[in-house]
Amino acid sequence: MGNFKEDIARVKAIVLDVDGVMTDGGIIPTPDGDFIRRYNAKDGYAMASALREGIKICIISGGRGRMLENRLRMLGVTTMYLDCMDKVAALKEFIADNELDAEEVIYMGDDIPDLECMRCVGIPVCPSDAAMEVVEASRYVSEYDGGHGAVRDIVEQVMRAQGIWAKSLKGVLGSKS
Repeated sequence: MGNFKEDIARVKAIVLDVDGVMTDGGIIPTPDGDFIRRYNAKDGYAMASALREGIKICIISGGRGRMLENRLRMLGVTTMYLDCMDKVAALKEFIADNELDAEEVIYMGDDIPDLECMRCVGIPVCPSDAAMEVVEASRYVSEYDGGHGAVRDIVEQVMRAQGIWAKSLKGVLGSKS
């Protein structure tokens, strides 16, 4: 483990929790058992851009729901462990399946269930409003809260360090022309 900026230049994968990271943590249950969550469009743009440039994005969350799956698929995320009660097993499976070195992986979490995963990667990070234990375990704490740009912050930093930020000016789903 070296300098943070040098380390993020070697990142090959970003693993994210959902509630409290991609969202502000608020959920509204629907009568059919799904949940309404509010997402930040800039976080989504950064995630889709990273995927387009070859950075792997994996979602590991205890959260579930059709609307959540739809949002992730809209961004191009194909690796997701939802309704996941063993986040560490999911993380280890993702790392092994993609032949990654744990040092090349960022994990962004916000609460106690994320701590063990954060200890398994080279670059644990969190939103500014994460639980104190998560803040203490992080190599980087975003200046942004979960659901308010924290994901964009770390993804953009990684892509800038790799010289690939804003390389493509396409939207989330790309140009149809």
